[in-house]
Amino acid sequence: MSPTSSSEASSRPFAGIEVVEFGQFIAVPFCAQLLAEGGARVIKIEALEGDPVRQLSPLVPGETRHFLSRNRGKRSLPLDLRHRRAKDVIERLLARADVILTNFRPGLAEEFGLDHASLAPRFPRLIVGSVSAFGRRGPDARLAGMDLVVPARTGLMASLGKVEDGVPATGEAPVADYVCALSLAFGIASALLRRERTGRGGEVEAALMMAALVAQNNSMVRVESVDGPEHATVRARLAAMRAAGRPFAEQDEIVPSARTPGMVNVYYRTYATKDDVVGVACVSPGLQRAFMEVLGLVDDAPRGADRAGLERHYAGLAERCEKVLASRTAAEWKPIFDKRGVPGAAVRFSAELFDDEQARANGFFHDLPHPALGPVRVLAPPVKLDGGGFQPGAPTPAFASQTRAILGELGFDAPAIDALLAAKVTRAG
Repeated sequence: MSPTSSSEASSRPFAGIEVVEFGQFIAVPFCAQLLAEGGARVIKIEALEGDPVRQLSPLVPGETRHFLSRNRGKRSLPLDLRHRRAKDVIERLLARADVILTNFRPGLAEEFGLDHASLAPRFPRLIVGSVSAFGRRGPDARLAGMDLVVPARTGLMASLGKVEDGVPATGEAPVADYVCALSLAFGIASALLRRERTGRGGEVEAALMMAALVAQNNSMVRVESVDGPEHATVRARLAAMRAAGRPFAEQDEIVPSARTPGMVNVYYRTYATKDDVVGVACVSPGLQRAFMEVLGLVDDAPRGADRAGLERHYAGLAERCEKVLASRTAAEWKPIFDKRGVPGAAVRFSAELFDDEQARANGFFHDLPHPALGPVRVLAPPVKLDGGGFQPGAPTPAFASQTRAILGELGFDAPAIDALLAAKVTRAG
């Protein structure tokens, strides 16, 4: 652990915790950023050419929106992990680390000796957190996977409902990656709490596949006596439709929804208004009655009707709701909804949220002073803890600018650092 003042330790949950991040892209880097915002000292290990996201439309050399979004509050050390002389650097990092985080492709952590089984005998207090695409066991365990592939594989893409040119499509938000990052951060915090009680470290596993399933938690319940036969029938029909080359839209129509016909058609959906689109979410009977009263309608669903009968009823009610809601603007509907406690909001694009009054009032964004880019507005830490427990991180210093300082802290003298640079084990910029 790094030295820290008692006041900082009392307010920041991860003060004094040393984290070494062997991560790229999203899940592990964002998890490490969350830990850094809670006071952890994070060293991000990058390839000699840098994290790949540094090259995604750079604003200045080595700096992109993607990199800034999940690499704040860290320091960076370029390192060629395959170089035989890198082991000395890694050993010194591990000797003082509390946590390491990895999202290597399958088999690479074992090759580098950075898996929990290799590290636990020598570093019993070390917590090893890792992310895989599909989990560490099973027929797909050795497969590579990214956020788009995993949602396609797990049903998340289909459940989100976006279709382009007749096929399901991903949106801008990599949901599985960020759910995975949050799950990993929770696991690391839990492991640190357990270590306080027991003195031992441990292993934390997170998988993009599980994260995508968690995002669908409402639908991930099967009552065998009710749903089992229906699911078997659906699987057989889907196989037949795919064999016949039927389009995705037709396949989608036969998949049962966890939501009731009333929810799908009327109470949990978006509506076009006179000038905009509003989303309405009335999930309780009381809210549904309030919604009907606001619209001047009555939901007289027939008692005892089967699902087909309810679908016919709610299809008709939906048409009446659509007609009423289209008669006024979204701004006119808002005070009416708010007065009756009906949850509803106009649909907005993410670009509009940077200047949103509600986001500003709650400090959901942070204006980051960047030395090369100037002011950059980014998301603040996603949770608040009294006493300034979580604080927005500063930009990670320019790539390779911290190499000599970090190696010096690890105990390498100037000639040794020069030798590592000359051998291209690392680089300094």
